[in-house]
Amino acid sequence: MRMYDIIEKKRDGKNLSSEEISFFVNGYTKGDIPDYQVSALLMAIFFQDMTEAERAELTASMVESGDQIDLSAISGIKVDKHSTGGVGDTTTLILAPLVASLGVPVAKMSGRGLGHTGGTIDKLEAVPGFHVEISTDEFVDLVNENKVAVVGQTGNLTPADKKLYSLRDVTATVNSIPLIASSIMSKKIASGSDAIVLDIKTGAGAFMKELDEAKELAQAMVSIGNRVGRNTMAVISDMSQPLGNAIGNALEVKEAIETLQGDGPDDLTELCLELGSQMVVLANKAATLDEARERLSDNLNNGKALDQFKRFLESQGGDSRVADDPDILPQATYTFELPAKKSGTVSEIIADNIGTAAMMLGAGRATKESEIDLGVGIVLNKKIGDHINEGESLLTIHANTKAVDNVKEKLYESITITDRTVEAPPLTYDNITE
Repeated sequence: MRMYDIIEKKRDGKNLSSEEISFFVNGYTKGDIPDYQVSALLMAIFFQDMTEAERAELTASMVESGDQIDLSAISGIKVDKHSTGGVGDTTTLILAPLVASLGVPVAKMSGRGLGHTGGTIDKLEAVPGFHVEISTDEFVDLVNENKVAVVGQTGNLTPADKKLYSLRDVTATVNSIPLIASSIMSKKIASGSDAIVLDIKTGAGAFMKELDEAKELAQAMVSIGNRVGRNTMAVISDMSQPLGNAIGNALEVKEAIETLQGDGPDDLTELCLELGSQMVVLANKAATLDEARERLSDNLNNGKALDQFKRFLESQGGDSRVADDPDILPQATYTFELPAKKSGTVSEIIADNIGTAAMMLGAGRATKESEIDLGVGIVLNKKIGDHINEGESLLTIHANTKAVDNVKEKLYESITITDRTVEAPPLTYDNITE
């Protein structure tokens, strides 16, 4: 078998066999196939696409290129959740204990984040004492005991994906549905869960800006998951404005606690109930989405979800008192209000730009070496569709410096107020189940 023939075959729009896909993935991972040949194949895939069978084979080969987590010692159906990211996306902090409160095992592998704010681990480490450096055996024991645990990702999970992504990044082949879908799904499948719920974002703050693209990606990922033996469902949700009100690590943990107390922002609560219902149904803990939603909603209001969160924090060294007193979390030294320059209705909050402003305060990483300031960030006081009076606060800036004029300027550029009536955007657009 020759790489030249594989490139030529895909260039001409023909389907690659499982043997050919495995050959190129294994060869490139081992260093036997040079960058220039794989670059040519990636470009051929970019233009010629892949069938559902090819996408599943590519994903499976990437999974097999490195470690695979064995969660078979955990009793029950393990359900994972993945979001394609956004601004103020705190759903994992809420969903993990909420779903676990119904007896669904949530064995979560998470990473640290580049971009607007930290990843799930960074946010959880805003809780004093919390740590994710636990062995696989301890991880399994904690999930069996408490139904939920979070651990850092292993270094050798899907090494083929790491190499391929680095090459895609410099060859203008990142924005390809089969390559995006196989990249994300390979990591989810290698992480060992039995079922997967996907939150595919669309809008200004999402990777997929257009709804049609988000639907295509969701269908591709659900197809891959189901083809490789993982029950998979997806929700397409809005990220034209930040989710919830808080952007920043400790601020998002505080908002997650408020949501687990039954007093969170409406949009964040609603999306967690939507995603959580799918997780519960896939785990066979409810017969219908409506039944699952009702039971999850009950646990937000009766204290069981919050109690589960406390146990989760304690089991990994965290100070569970934060669930009753969020002021224990890191806090910024200064707060500044951003007053509206005119009266009217908020018609636009550009999510990406709000996230960038939070990163300017120190809430996120520009590079892997960047230090995150856990206490800083932004809390929105108005969302799209809300009326505001001149001089009223649009948002609150939490900073550890008084020099925030550049941040204020960025924020004013990102929020539009109009004289006309504006409807809030839909929270979700579609559910993809096959």
